[in-house]
Amino acid sequence: MIGKLKGTIDEIGDDHVVLDVHGVGYVAFCSARTLGKLGSAGEAAVLFIETYVREDQLKLFGFLSALEREWFRLLQSVQGVGSKVALAVLSTLTPGELANAIALQDKAQVSRAPGVGPKVAVRIITELKNKAPAFAGEAGASIGLKQEIGEGVAPAPVADAVSALANLGYSRDQAANAVAAALKNGGEGADSARLIRLGLKELAR
Repeated sequence: MIGKLKGTIDEIGDDHVVLDVHGVGYVAFCSARTLGKLGSAGEAAVLFIETYVREDQLKLFGFLSALEREWFRLLQSVQGVGSKVALAVLSTLTPGELANAIALQDKAQVSRAPGVGPKVAVRIITELKNKAPAFAGEAGASIGLKQEIGEGVAPAPVADAVSALANLGYSRDQAANAVAAALKNGGEGADSARLIRLGLKELAR
């Protein structure tokens, strides 16, 4: 099994990269986000690899981080999600954004990915909501609060503040991040009005 490749970019296609490793060209299928960050032909690159072996084919999928590869695996554990849909999701959302969307039960955010309808988005959220915190990456600090908001069990001042900021046009993720930061600065006992004020200050930064 191939777990990682380090080499020189030979060419970049619409959905793949050819990585030259000591004269051998490996074709790795990647998300659009990964392809956009790889660089140009002739530049060095490192990819974390997921190897698929089937009776009639051997296929490599490449990722910029081990966390992105973990999400690729996680997504395919959901019924109806194959490699193509998993790559589409990771093309649309970073691992942190995906973890946040699942925690907040934000099916609209998840269904932004091509090929992901509302039903599949709900399945992704339902089946991965307990696993998302462990793979939240940079979003880990506020993931617990977001799960409480998504499940409707957050304290009333927190839920009200997030709702108010969302009504002002911010995404639920932005609103939740702002309120999480506000809680840190304003103390656990802050009322919704104070959390909204502090949240708006955070969003204005």
